[in-house]
This record gives sequence, C-alpha cells and structure tokens, in this order.
Amino acid sequence: MSLRLLVSLRLHICKRATIGGPVRIAAAAGMKSRIRGDAGNGSKWDRSGKKMLLMWIIFSSSLCLMVEGQMKLSPETVQKWAVSFGKEISALSTRYSGAKLLQKKYKDIEAAVKIEEVVGEELAKKFAEEMEEMLGRKMKSVKRLAEAAEDADLYHEYNETLMFDYFNSMLINTVDGNGNPPALGGDFALEKNEHFNKLPVNTQLSNIQVPTNVYNRDPDILNGVYMSEALNDVFIDNFQKDPTLTWQYFGSAAGFFRLYPGIQWIPDENGVVTFDCRNRNWYIQAATSPKDVVIVVDVSGSMKGLRLTIAKHTINTILDTLGENDFVNIVAYSDYVRYVEPCFKGTLVQADLDNREHFKLLVDGLHVKGEGKVKNAMKESFKILNEAAALGQGSLCNQAIMLITDGAMEDFQSVFEEFNWPERRVRVFTYLIGREMTFAENVKWIACNNKGYYTHVSTLADVQENVMEYLHVLSRPMVINHDHDIIWTEAYMDSVLPTTKELFNSQAQSLLLMTSVAMPVFSKKKETLSHGILLGVVGTDVALKELMRLAPRYKLGVHGYAFLITNNGYILSHPDLRPLYKEGKRLKPKPNYNSVDLMEVEWEDTEEKLRTAMVRGETGTMALDVRASVDKGRRVMFLKNDYFYTVINETPFSLGIVLTRGYGQYIFIGNVSVEEGLHDLLAPDLTIASEWTYCETDIDPAHRKLSQLQAVVQYLTGKEPHLECDAQLLQQTLFDAVVTAPMEAYWTALMLNTSGMDEGVETAFLGTRSGLMRFQRYAGVEKRIGKTFLTSTDMENMFTLDHFPVWYRRASEYPAGQFLYYMPRQETRAGRIVIATTAVTVTVGKKTAIAGAIGVQMTLDMIESKFWAIASQPNDTDCSDTDGVCPLRCDSFDIACYVIDNNGFVIISKERTDAGRFFGEVDGSVMTTLIKMGMFKRVSLFDYQAMCKMNLHSVSSARPLLSPFYGLASALKWFLSNFLLFLLEFNICGFWHTDHFADAKPSFSVSSAHKKRGDMLQPCDTEYPSFVYEPSVKETNSIIKCGRCQKMFVVQQIPESNLLMLVVQADCDCSRQYSPITMAPEEVKYIL
Repeated sequence: MSLRLLVSLRLHICKRATIGGPVRIAAAAGMKSRIRGDAGNGSKWDRSGKKMLLMWIIFSSSLCLMVEGQMKLSPETVQKWAVSFGKEISALSTRYSGAKLLQKKYKDIEAAVKIEEVVGEELAKKFAEEMEEMLGRKMKSVKRLAEAAEDADLYHEYNETLMFDYFNSMLINTVDGNGNPPALGGDFALEKNEHFNKLPVNTQLSNIQVPTNVYNRDPDILNGVYMSEALNDVFIDNFQKDPTLTWQYFGSAAGFFRLYPGIQWIPDENGVVTFDCRNRNWYIQAATSPKDVVIVVDVSGSMKGLRLTIAKHTINTILDTLGENDFVNIVAYSDYVRYVEPCFKGTLVQADLDNREHFKLLVDGLHVKGEGKVKNAMKESFKILNEAAALGQGSLCNQAIMLITDGAMEDFQSVFEEFNWPERRVRVFTYLIGREMTFAENVKWIACNNKGYYTHVSTLADVQENVMEYLHVLSRPMVINHDHDIIWTEAYMDSVLPTTKELFNSQAQSLLLMTSVAMPVFSKKKETLSHGILLGVVGTDVALKELMRLAPRYKLGVHGYAFLITNNGYILSHPDLRPLYKEGKRLKPKPNYNSVDLMEVEWEDTEEKLRTAMVRGETGTMALDVRASVDKGRRVMFLKNDYFYTVINETPFSLGIVLTRGYGQYIFIGNVSVEEGLHDLLAPDLTIASEWTYCETDIDPAHRKLSQLQAVVQYLTGKEPHLECDAQLLQQTLFDAVVTAPMEAYWTALMLNTSGMDEGVETAFLGTRSGLMRFQRYAGVEKRIGKTFLTSTDMENMFTLDHFPVWYRRASEYPAGQFLYYMPRQETRAGRIVIATTAVTVTVGKKTAIAGAIGVQMTLDMIESKFWAIASQPNDTDCSDTDGVCPLRCDSFDIACYVIDNNGFVIISKERTDAGRFFGEVDGSVMTTLIKMGMFKRVSLFDYQAMCKMNLHSVSSARPLLSPFYGLASALKWFLSNFLLFLLEFNICGFWHTDHFADAKPSFSVSSAHKKRGDMLQPCDTEYPSFVYEPSVKETNSIIKCGRCQKMFVVQQIPESNLLMLVVQADCDCSRQYSPITMAPEEVKYIL
C-alpha cells in the first residue's frame, strides 16, 4: 500500500467524526505536507519516516476512537421523525379501523342512553342468592338419593347366594375371544351428549364400576348392586327436575360405584381400573367427620426391605384419605423419635394437597436403623394431639393415632394410662406389617383397648382395603346418631381433561374445576342400628363454570371479575387461578392445584383483611390498589379495585366480586326495538361471546346444540319463546348491534377501493361490553400474516367466560381516541403483526362509561416500511443548522434505531429477530440508563403458582435455607461421595498407559434418576419484573461511558401513541459494562 493511500485512508476515517473534525484533519494535512517535503531524502525516510508514519497512524486511530465515542445525535431530527411517524400510523389506524366514525355514532346517541353506577353490594348479594338457589337444587337431589338408598336397603334381605347380572361399565359393548359378550357385559346403548362433555352416555340407565382388585361377583357386591337398582328411577327423576345436574352417583362401602348416566369405563394400558370411589374426597369427607391424625411409623432395623416398602405405601394411602378439613403429622421412631419434617415439630398441619404431597416426598426418603422403641413415639403423639385440643387448634373433632410397625415388644400400657385412659378420646389404629405374627397380639391389644381397629398388612395388595377400615370406625358415631351432614368438597379437576394448547393459553383454566356435594347413606335396619353400618355415599358434581355463569361478565366490566373460596381460604374459582402446567407437550394438573390460597392470588392484600373476612363468612367491602398483569404477565396495569364479598348460605363457600374504579364504576343502558336490532344482529360480520349466557340452552335437550347467537335469534323471532334469556344483556346487545351497524358499510367501502388500500392492513375489528364483536378481513386468508388472529383458537383476543379480549382491556386503560400499539407474544403464533386499538366512550353529564374498543391489525412489515422511509435524511440535506451527525440515517452501520412500546418491548429494529423482545435484553446499557433517568419504572410482580425445576440437593423447594454452612456441607458431601466413587472405579494401572488413558471413559456418572429429577418441576414462588414508561417524560438524550468509548442515544415519544423512538450510537459496545436486563422470573427463597 502506498504512503498516499495510507494517509488518505486515515483522512477518510477521521472525516466520519463531527466534533473537532477540522482540527484533526488539519493536523493530518500538515503531516502530509511534511512527508512530501522529505520525499527527496529517500534514505532518511526509509530510516525514520516509516516509524513516524506508523506512530501517526496509531495515534490518529486512537483519536478517531475518541471522536467516534463522542458522536452527536440531533434530538431535533429524531423529534421530527417521531412526529412524522406518529402522524403516519395514527392516520393509518384511524382510517382502517373507522374509530372516529364509531365514536361519533356513540356520541350521537348519548341523549338517548342513561348511565348507571354499578352498586357492588347489590351485585354481590344478587349473585350469592342465585348461587345459593342453584346449589340448593343440587343438595335436594342428593337428599332424595340418600333417602332412596336407605329405604332400598331397609327392605332388602341379604342373600349370600344371590345370582344377579348387572351392567359392568368396563365390560359393556365388548366381546370375548369367541365374539360373545362377556358375563356382566352385553349391549348398552350409548349416545354422545353435549351436556356431559360430549361423551357417549345412556341417560336412561346407570351402570356399575368395580375396581380391578375387587371381585365383581362377591356376595357383598351383588347384594349392594341389586339393592341400589332402586336409584335408577331417582337419578332420572332428579335430572328431569334439574336439567343442569351433571353426574350423579352412589359409592358403596363394599367398593362398587354406581354412576348415572351410564358410560363405558376405559381401563389403563394394562387393562387395570384403579379408580376406587372410597378413595375420593367426597366419599371420605361424607363418611367421616374432620379429624386430627398422627401417623407413627417404625423405622427400626427389622423393617428393612419389603416391610419398609409396605409401610411407606400404607402411609401414602392414609394420606390419600385425608382432606383439607383434616390435620396431620408423621413421626418416625427407632432408638429415638424424629419428625419426618422437622419444621412441623410438635404441631399439626392442614392435610391439604400441598402438605400431603410434601409428606409423601419425605416418606420416600425414610431408611431403617436401630431398635424400635414405640413408647416414646406414642408419648410424643399424644402430646401433639393434647396440645392441639388444649389450644383449640386442628379439626376440634376426631383424633387418631395410626401406628405402623412389625411388632411392639416393650411395655407400653403406662403410656395409655397416662394420656388416654379412661376417656379414650384418641383412637389408636394399628397396622401390623409383614408376614411375621409373633407380636400380633400386642399390636392388636393396643388398637382394641383404645377404641381403634387392628389390621394385618402382609403384602402391598392388602394395603388399600385394610387402610379403608379406619373410615368405617370413625363413621360409627355419625351412623348411630344418623347425622346426615351434607358436605361440599374443595375444587378438583374434572377427569375429562382437555389437552389442547388453546386451553392452556386461556386464563380460564380455573373453570375446568368442579366441586361435589355428597351425603352419607346409613343402614336403618333395627338389628344393625346400634352397630353403625355405613352403606356408602351419594353425591353429584357441580362444574364451577356453571356456577360462575351466574356472575355475568358484562355486569362486572372490563377488569371486573367474581371469585369463590372455601371456608379454609382456598380458591374454588378465580380468573387468575392456573391449575395446569405444561410438561413437554402435555398439560398436567399442578400438585397443589386445589390448595391455592386466596392470599396467593390476591397478593396485594398483605394484611389478609379480605381473606380473614371471607373465611369467617362475613359480608362487607374493601378497596385495594393492585398491580394487575395482562399478556401472560408481561405487562402491568395499576388499578384501584373495590372488593365486595358475602357468604353463600348453606354452603362453606364465600363469593367475592371486584369492580375497578374509573370506567368500571358505570354501565350505560340503551334501548332499541327488537325489529331494528334483530336486523343488524344478523349481519355476517357480527358475532357474540359464545361462552356467555345470553339464553339458557342447557335446560331443554333440544336447545343444547344451539349456539348462543342462534338461541338469541330463535328467541327474538318467537320461534323459541320458552327459552330463558337475560333481558338486560339482550337489550344492550341489540342496541350495540344498531349503533355499530354503519361500520360494516364503512369497512366494505374501504376494501372495495383496492387502489387506495395499503398493503399490510389485514383486519379491522371492534368489541362492546355486551360481548358483541364485528370484524372485517381486508386481506384473504392466503395472504394474511395474522392467520390465527380473531379465530376460535385465539382465546386471548376473544370474549370468554373469564375475561375480555386483551386489546379491549389494554385500550380501556389508555386515553380514549388515542391508539395503543403492541405486538402479540411470539408463542401465540400470530405472526409478525401489530395491533392498534383504542377505547370508545359514552358520556352523560359527568359520568363516562366505556362502550367498547375498536382497532386494526396490520403486518409488521408494513409498519417497518413506513418507519424506515421516514427515519432517513437524504444525502443532499442542508446540514448547516444541524448540531450533530448530518445527514442522519437509521440505515447507517453505526446507528441503531428502534421503536418500542410503553412496556419496553421492541416493535421495530434493524435486527428482525429483535421484534417482540424486551429492549433490556437487546441493549442493557440504554435500558439501564432510561430506568435511572426515570423514563421507565421497574415494577415487581409475584407468582405464587409458579413451577420451578427441582433442586437436586433438597427434598423440596420449601426447604429452609438454614445457613451458608448448609450449602457448604452439601457441596462437601457431594465432592467426597463422588471422589470415593472415583477411587473405587479408577484403574490406577491404566494411568501409566497413555493409549488406555486416552480412550478411557468414566464408569460412573450422575444417575439418570438425578438427571430426571433435576428436570422435574415443582410448585414454587417467583418474583418477576415488568416495566412501565413514565409518560410525563416526553424526550431525553444522554451519553453512556463504556470504557474506551462513549455511546450517545436520543429517545423521543411518538405523539398520539404509546410508542417511543430510540436512536442509538451502534459502534460502541457496552456489553461488558452493562448486562442485559431480562424479565426472567427468579425463585423466591424463604429463610425460616
């Protein structure tokens, strides 16, 4: 390379700078003339000139680095771009959505409407009364079943040799190897029924399910099935009186399960049916009263091998018989007594699903050692129960000790004399483990002298039946006194579990849950009355979504909602309850899905005032400032919520409703004629919320196949005058249909004007509070990028039983008339699209209510093309008055330009993969500076229903962080154990043979079980951030110092939008000084 070329190259590089450029260029020119002057003295140049040139190049390079680090960007230029871009997208959004026309139409009818304030107390009372009436009908049905079952038993004489064929739900409609129906099988008519989850059922007959481990022709089974045939007519009669009833059933103490309507029961892949009705919560809670249970397990050396396996299975089976009204603890003993969970020492804990699963995990880790000394274990157990009774803790009802051992040798009578005799208030149940019978008499004596029950469990197959025996003993006082208490269960998952991704993406997961109402059935025969014989339990299921339909969404407003809790504070239904989680491609119920406390959802209630009042069954109201998240927690809204709550009489449930202040305080009511409204309701671009109840279609079987829109039309046209419809909702829907009708013609006219259409505008849409939606597809399905937007799979953007669309909710918290822009999440598979939405309001006097929201969906490519055309100064720009880089172009390699929304998510970037990402992940330095400058605020949100990967070094995420030394000890233990394995496996002779050494592979590794366990998910609590733009800061610019360079950036708010424009110097890398800011959740660790 020639000297002239080298010098000109440096000049070209330095000319890129704008600050101090002329000075440095002049210096370079002076050096150039000097070089030329010395050109004649070649030897001198050869000796020293090259060195000087090299020094100059190095020096000028460092100068240029400094100069480029101080690049100056013109805020005025960026402001012009922002204004131009804002006008461009606002005009696009206004034109293609028709927002001004719709707002005008609602403005024109303001004189004809009235706005009413929503009175929360009245709503809560009305909803609660309707729910009480509905649940009351279910209780009456169950009472009729119980009376019929007891009467049938009273007149049935037990026949040891009875021969009776019944429909076994596992054998019906099947054939054996010869093509013949098996015994207890045969033809059983089944037909798909909309009311029963579209399952094939027989509404004229019930049938029988028997667990695989129960003989289906046992005399007790045959007599019970024959006797309970009388329930068939009652099942049918109940269903006719209350068509909203779902499954009705009778669970027998003998083990069979009579279900109406009859279905075909499908066994698992091994041909086994493990379902046993006696293990279900509704059966256990109805059969027994609440109880305190201490499980005492022998872990002495004699319990090794199969005995310990049987003992663990026995403990787990006992735990499965407990519910949230029960309290429990587990004590293990050998030479000494220890609690399986040290945190629960000396106390009882609620036997909810979370605690039961926690105990099971700990029991699995038990190991045997030493000599069994039961005396101290029994003393400790009695102390726990006595202290609970004295302090008014626990269930305040039955108390029991479950002793699981292979023998009791020492003198233990004194313990019972001291703690339990003569009242025998605590029952003691004993389970003798293993085939050895040497100490059977001792173990039996303990049970029989403490009003308990003794069982011998010699194999794993014996566990189930033997554990269930204690329930019959605890139920005897109820049976003798004929306490027909009706019980309601906590929420549980319907066995017909949908597995579609659309369901998982919907927030309405809580509506998959059910509750059951059940009642015990006793023998009324005189000869057995004193024995207290429990025949079984009758019950029916109540889908919680049916209950929540009685609190219609349109009455609660865009952010309002209703929820239900039990008297234990656990959620029955709540829009933020998420009982499912995703494991791979499958949806699974979370381990603690039905023991989520109200505090874990309404976590802003830090003083637990709301929870305490509702658990006590009080009626009242309170207000809370809340941080509500939308879009799967990525965005936050600040709301002022009013809570109204009351008890649902005759049940253990309390109802709460939430109304948001501001627009949520008011509802407007309009009126039009049926003829006028019906005409516009039949428009092809119109739909109504399919999950809402405009008309009740579930009462008459003939109506069950009607969609809500079809039912409304049938009712309004007089074809189905007997349909029960919501008059207020129909009135508002007809009104909205008339007011929004001109939008169809407006959108159609735009679409027909093909020459004037901007390519990339795909869908215009609107929605109203009545659940009415209209939309116009400007582009055909083959050309649309947002193919799933506003389809049946796009639950987030539709009106559902659980929520208003995302675009409606977000628009309602933004000034009406201004468009809010955002990109849907990438996992929604909506494509590279942008949604623009704005609210439409109605004002009467000083009251303003939201009438609806309207918007347009566009492709990101179209928005980008508009932006890049604006954000680029032409080369012939007059730069005389510009203080900074000129011409400024976003397509320059050393300039990065972005458009981000008010939550910091990138919409436009040169890097296409940045779109939809959080800006802090793209450029941590600029985002950190914006937060420090107050332009963005970080908001902490919490998720108390999260699932985290299991920690290999702890049994549970709930394990306390005792101290730093615990972690050090665990690490040391891991190192020593693996080092010992290494010494055992390592062939030291091979060390001297390099060939062998090179090819050697370790024969030890992390166990597959540990790897698998490390990938397992378990419930945990997490904290995660959300970011919010502070709209009072319209613009800012700054310089970030990053080592040897400096980065300048300019931020400008884009007018009439929620967007910001960022122009950033791109040739200064600050990643070493500033880490990316992520929105990843962090697990909350608790120190106890």
